[in-house]
Amino acid sequence: MTERVDCVVVGAGVVGLALARALARKGREVMLLEAAETFGTQTSSRNSEVIHAGVYYAPGSLKARLCVAGRKALYAFCADHGVTHLACEKLIVASIEGGEAERTRLGQVQERAKAAGVDLRWLSARDATALEPALRCAAALHSPETGIVDTHALMLALLGEAEAHGALFVPHAPVLGGRADPAGGVALAVGGADPMTLSARLVINAAGHGALPLSRAMAGVRPDPLPAQHFCKGSYFSLSGRAPFSRLIYPTPGEDSLGLHYTRDLGGRGRFGPDAEWITPAGPDALDYRVDPGRVLPFVDAIRRYWPDLDPGRLQPDYAGVRPKIQAPGEPAHDFVVHGPADTGIPGYMALYGIESPGLTSCLALADLVVENAPCP
Repeated sequence: MTERVDCVVVGAGVVGLALARALARKGREVMLLEAAETFGTQTSSRNSEVIHAGVYYAPGSLKARLCVAGRKALYAFCADHGVTHLACEKLIVASIEGGEAERTRLGQVQERAKAAGVDLRWLSARDATALEPALRCAAALHSPETGIVDTHALMLALLGEAEAHGALFVPHAPVLGGRADPAGGVALAVGGADPMTLSARLVINAAGHGALPLSRAMAGVRPDPLPAQHFCKGSYFSLSGRAPFSRLIYPTPGEDSLGLHYTRDLGGRGRFGPDAEWITPAGPDALDYRVDPGRVLPFVDAIRRYWPDLDPGRLQPDYAGVRPKIQAPGEPAHDFVVHGPADTGIPGYMALYGIESPGLTSCLALADLVVENAPCP
């Protein structure tokens, strides 16, 4: 038996939830399918929960544009929907050990931010330590627009608004593959306890780690524009006792990540991470989220470059996430990839790849962009 629906969103992470909300608010019939038992079980719940200002990304890129627009939209959404958040600010620091090379990279971050319309204030070491006395650095950039958010509450609010506009959330519903439907749209094979064939005018693949495997399982998808899939694990260590900083503290960014930064949650608890560990799991369903306690040693070395008074005994393994990378180790960071029907080769089929940071910050703006470019019924 084949069931028919207007729109299907595959994947109920923060981006999938934002997509379901955006489509439902436009009056479209929406079914949100999730393989897991609930929403947001992977990347969306295993990150730093930071609202980024938009300072790191190539001018004109989707990441740069959507992070700035998404940050503004996200602060407004949180205020309107009672989602707990805090504009706690951030310092990006050049270490004394990094010398002129880190100061130069810090200047490049400032120029890139300026090109994206984000103002960062250059601070001397003295000015930076006036803001954060425990900090040790050669110079810093001050980002007043960076914040933190209760990601679970955000996802609940997105789901609630989507459902209020008629969207249907279906957990335990893995999408196994699909094809173009001769009757129009896309036919999906949905597994789980009650397998079915689902025909939709529009399918948006926002399955995170599962996005590329799903597209490869779609008969007729053009293989040539599909990006490669890579997995970069990031572990976090929590800090017991009193937090040393009131603001977020980020080192000068590296190639693979934004560095081992200090963040805090809305309860004031501090943590450090994520690091960057490239892994080769058997697939997206075989990810190991355990934190290796032995990774604490490089954490201590990295943290002491900006907080020399760290007592290593205060660090405890916390949690880990895996970034859905589409670039290989050593390659420059790639932009978000959004494929429409012209790219996928299947009318009515769209797919999103490489939605890592700043995906959380960008979720509302990214959803609006995708929905605006989606085929109309």
